[in-house]
Amino acid sequence: MHFKTLSKIKDDIKVIYENDPAANNIFEIFFCYPGFQALMLYRFAHKLKRLKIPFIPRYISYLTRIITGIEIHPSAKIGERLFIDHGEGVVIGETAEIGNDVLIYQQVTLGGTGKEHGKRHPTIGNNVILGAGAKILGNIKIGDNVRIGAGSVVVEDVPDDCTVVGVPGRIVKQKTVSPDGVLMHNKIPDPITTEINFIKNEIIDIKHHIEIDK
Repeated sequence: MHFKTLSKIKDDIKVIYENDPAANNIFEIFFCYPGFQALMLYRFAHKLKRLKIPFIPRYISYLTRIITGIEIHPSAKIGERLFIDHGEGVVIGETAEIGNDVLIYQQVTLGGTGKEHGKRHPTIGNNVILGAGAKILGNIKIGDNVRIGAGSVVVEDVPDDCTVVGVPGRIVKQKTVSPDGVLMHNKIPDPITTEINFIKNEIIDIKHHIEIDK
């Protein structure tokens, strides 16, 4: 096996150890982590696709989906140290691009928005976390160091160093990332609630001024 391939596998194993305290040993990772299995099969299928070998890469992708519940198109471009945690229901489309050090939870979709050809799937930057059930749709760009909350639907570009929540996804200004860069799912503010509270405070101020005028 090529040294570069071995290095990638070692990095993929290392990132699982770093992100999942339930990973006890290398045998568990190889045989019990569908995200790792899907990534290994994708890398093989992707190489075959780049060699312009027909049918086989797509068939590997099809078998991978049956075995792992994760669908990665062999034409997608994936960087180093991707970790797909749990993984069931993850879909990564044909023209999707993923940078380095990305964490994807279950039920995430990097999908298109129609039947158009060409670039039609998202581009994900480096050091990005995609929460469970997040849907990132269309030819949009998600910047570096972005965190997307669980269940969010993102259809527009997101700049670097932002956290996005809601349907449709809204950029949250508050810092919701811990010092080590982990997405703190239990501390993500709700932008709708924030806006409602702002309106409530305005109403209280107006009532106060009316009472003073009386």
